[in-house]
Amino acid sequence: MNKSSIILAALALAVGTSGGPVFAGHGSYHGDGHLLLTPDQLEWSDIASMAPGAKIAIIEGDLSEAEPFTFRLKLPAGYRIDPHFHPAYERVTVISGKLHFAHGEEFDRAQTTALPAGGVAIMPPGEPMFGYAEEETVMQLHGQGPWGIEYVNPEHDPRQ
Repeated sequence: MNKSSIILAALALAVGTSGGPVFAGHGSYHGDGHLLLTPDQLEWSDIASMAPGAKIAIIEGDLSEAEPFTFRLKLPAGYRIDPHFHPAYERVTVISGKLHFAHGEEFDRAQTTALPAGGVAIMPPGEPMFGYAEEETVMQLHGQGPWGIEYVNPEHDPRQ
């Protein structure tokens, strides 16, 4: 057995005996053992706080609690993110596609910065932001809950 085979066998044994979930199909991760999953194991669902078309896959944490969270958002081509803000730091990494993103209270495509796959954005709590996706875009967000979203213009909030 070569070194790579030994490492993979040890990893498989550790994951298999951890007692915790090993993929998102068993709910989000809450710190029990290791979590290893592939993109096809993510469970996508609609998001009540975003316009129709956006999907979320919660990877770890309870967004309503004061605990770490990680989730992915999938935006369809042509999706618009109206000006909004969050109660905690937002840390975004673009996984695929391209996110056009900016700071401000008014939606203005000309003010955005194009973030391709691998691009990163960090925004402080309470600071307004907006964006759009010209093509299907997947991004990963992580931070510390509780998490939420408030729209600068309440008419943009789909929960209304």
